[in-house]
Amino acid sequence: MSKRVCNILEIEKPIIQGPLNWLTDAKYVAAVSNAGGLGVIGFNAGIKEPVFTIEETMENIRNEIRRVKELTDKPFGLNIAPTSDDPEVDRFTGPTLEVMKEEKVPVAVMVGELMPGWIKKFHDNHIKVVFRAANPNIENTKEAIKAGVDILVATGFDEGGTVPTKAIGTFSIVPMIVDAAEGKVPVMAAGGISDERTAKAAFALGAEGLYVGTAFMMAEESPLAKNIKEEGTKINATDLIMYRTVPAYYRSLKGELPNKLLKMSREGASEEEIYKAQNAYIGMRDGMLMGDLSKGYASFGLGISMINKIEPVSVIMNRLMKGIEA
Repeated sequence: MSKRVCNILEIEKPIIQGPLNWLTDAKYVAAVSNAGGLGVIGFNAGIKEPVFTIEETMENIRNEIRRVKELTDKPFGLNIAPTSDDPEVDRFTGPTLEVMKEEKVPVAVMVGELMPGWIKKFHDNHIKVVFRAANPNIENTKEAIKAGVDILVATGFDEGGTVPTKAIGTFSIVPMIVDAAEGKVPVMAAGGISDERTAKAAFALGAEGLYVGTAFMMAEESPLAKNIKEEGTKINATDLIMYRTVPAYYRSLKGELPNKLLKMSREGASEEEIYKAQNAYIGMRDGMLMGDLSKGYASFGLGISMINKIEPVSVIMNRLMKGIEA
């Protein structure tokens, strides 16, 4: 097994917990790091109500970082999603970098579009950058390597949350990105990885690490609503519905609002209309954090098929590691 991911991130096991917007908090992130992986704080970690100013956002991030530090002495990361290399346009990433620098958070997990200017700024402050393209392809893989990212994530259509616009499964995207990377940086696999078999398959395809969302989201320590976790143990991938929305598609458990969104999608409503009807990412909070599928939606990756019980993070981590070691 390659040790590159572990060496770069200074962790014991080459597994990152996907930062799931509303669905992370200090207890959950610390549990992943204490189990040997890299826990990652998401955008709205530890809160239940939206905040709308940069100052409130940064205060919340700082507080959650400090709570994680009280629970672990292991490395952990913070999710970032730069929208522009111009700090005047992207007013959040600069203050986030300052907080990370002051609080000594060692890893930034950059999602979305590649922003080389920010990569350099994070590196200048001794912060490693894991880059997960919203739509991974050969071109942005090579551009990311040129920009100096430390680790790449190849995300397949099997994932939960905001899926790529191209319907390319994990089994196909991982070897494509591994080949494009030419061994210059390690590639982690994301999408549908939730047990020993899928972990083993990802490494057989050339991945050197796992980026795991749904499997950890179903853990005891996860802030996912209890009723949604329980429903998750009873379903498989064929039970999920998929509807169009911004930027492409979303999967969800069935429920009052998700069923309405599916109907709108089938009847030809625009992605923007459906996105508004789902209440953007507030709908994720309502459905997954609050457990109310009359007001929100609940997204899972296709790896939900292999999950039939709610277990501690450490048990899930060890199961994935068995597949890697095999």
